[in-house]
Amino acid sequence: MANAFTLAWTHSIERVRWEEVWRVEGEALVLQTVRVRGHGAGMEPPPGAVLQDGVWVWHPGTRHTLLRLTRSEHTADYDWCDEAGACHPLAALLPSDGGVTELRACTMPAAAVRGPSY
Repeated sequence: MANAFTLAWTHSIERVRWEEVWRVEGEALVLQTVRVRGHGAGMEPPPGAVLQDGVWVWHPGTRHTLLRLTRSEHTADYDWCDEAGACHPLAALLPSDGGVTELRACTMPAAAVRGPSY
């Protein structure tokens, strides 16, 4: 179980690294920070974004009950990074059929969750 995690991927057209830092808050996933190592097709930084050492950074703070990740066999998968900074291909944690993977905040008590803690 994770209280925070980072999803990272390389944009399929621009070949630019995109990272989103998420935290679990009750039944919501909160998009805390976005870091993009460049800009291009559909990747323009929003007003308020700051360029830090070649990386655009902004803090949306948006809340989501559901996060839908489109995963394709034609592009590299997401990286899942835990709070300690260890990263794994998402497929190592959640196999994909090339469709959509849905993420939600887990409302189960930590003691009831089985399996590896990422």
